[in-house]
Amino acid sequence: MSFKTLRKLAKCGAAAIALSTIAVASPSQAQGDLLVAPTRVILDGSRGTEVILSNIGTEEATYRIGLELRRMLDNGRLEPVEKTDANSAEEAALGMIRYAPRRITLPPGQPQAVRLAARPGADLPDGEYRVHMSFKAIPRTQAVTDEAQPSDGVSIQLIPIYGVTIPIIVRHGRVEAQVALSQPTITDGPDGPELTLMINRAGKSSTYGVLQIVKPGMEEPLLDLRGLAVYPEVNEREVRVRLTPEQAANFRGQLRIEYREMPNAGGGLIAAIDSFIG
Repeated sequence: MSFKTLRKLAKCGAAAIALSTIAVASPSQAQGDLLVAPTRVILDGSRGTEVILSNIGTEEATYRIGLELRRMLDNGRLEPVEKTDANSAEEAALGMIRYAPRRITLPPGQPQAVRLAARPGADLPDGEYRVHMSFKAIPRTQAVTDEAQPSDGVSIQLIPIYGVTIPIIVRHGRVEAQVALSQPTITDGPDGPELTLMINRAGKSSTYGVLQIVKPGMEEPLLDLRGLAVYPEVNEREVRVRLTPEQAANFRGQLRIEYREMPNAGGGLIAAIDSFIG
């Protein structure tokens, strides 16, 4: 994927998110002057892969690459986990990921590959192991000048540090998941009507895909929510989508709800339910 294509995808994703309440999954993830693709990596063999890091800014920039731990909550939010609080599976994940380089300086408009691979131990139990790879911009050091000094008192300059984090998933041995959808309903949320739905998951594997809701007689889906993951640490995830009153009215009646793999993964059906919302 070329640098120009990556930058174009990032702009398209940002525009779509701004114009619609429908979530859009982009094959790249941008933050500040930093662009990363792909946004999700699965390693299920001895072969490694690459993640492309691009500087889409106008100045030279330095980035630090590292590994973090995060756990999903039942509302879908990912909560940071300190490495000292890692469980055995998280410790195994941290220990098996190899990657390089760990620090990159890029001129404006230049990409570079970060190579990564997994080296699971021979006695590692079958399962899915996950870390999150972070790409963080290192602020440039600015010289302190006399003009910058306050005449009296104390001045504090806050420098934002932006970054991107993507999941690195290692599937070892036999892993699978069973998924069901349940309890679709419209509720009154703090900011208006909301569609709520439960995704129930069992097994050692995560799931990742598109949640689509269609109504008989309508050509376009009412909802097309992409990049929806349910990780193994949760047996059920609540999906909550804010609606306008007009959208809420459209959701009432007979519906077909499907959770499918992402189109680039084949689009296979993961779970489906026919439901009526009154």
